Amino acid sequence: MKILIINGPNLNLLKLRNPDYYGATDLNSIQEIIKNKFPDIEFEFFQSYDESSIIKSINEATNKFDGLIINPGGYSHTSVAIRDALEICKIPKVEVHLSNIQARESFRNKSITASVCDGYISGFKSYSYILGVYALINLININK
Repeated sequence: MKILIINGPNLNLLKLRNPDYYGATDLNSIQEIIKNKFPDIEFEFFQSYDESSIIKSINEATNKFDGLIINPGGYSHTSVAIRDALEICKIPKVEVHLSNIQARESFRNKSITASVCDGYISGFKSYSYILGVYALINLININK
């Protein structure tokens, strides 16, 4: 099983962000936790500030991966283009967020990208990714 995990802008700077929202774990540590927790799964991790690179990665995922996890960061609230790429992508998809975006500023309360994913997990800090992988594994197995 191959899973792509895409991270949007500023997620590589977690150590500099508010730990009350994002936790104390940096992105590299989250990736190591995922690989150690799921040793039988092949993961590819991608992080970018560039919207077009994220879109390209989503567009290429259908033919290379069994499933996709995405944390679009701030793009979840603004990017119709990423939303459209996710809608086109035909593999199972789960959107994750470290913070509980429903408990944040009003401009963060709406994710336009989550509606075209198979599921959405928010608010569990780094554990959001673990929950996302569990959910995605089940979605992939259901679709086999």
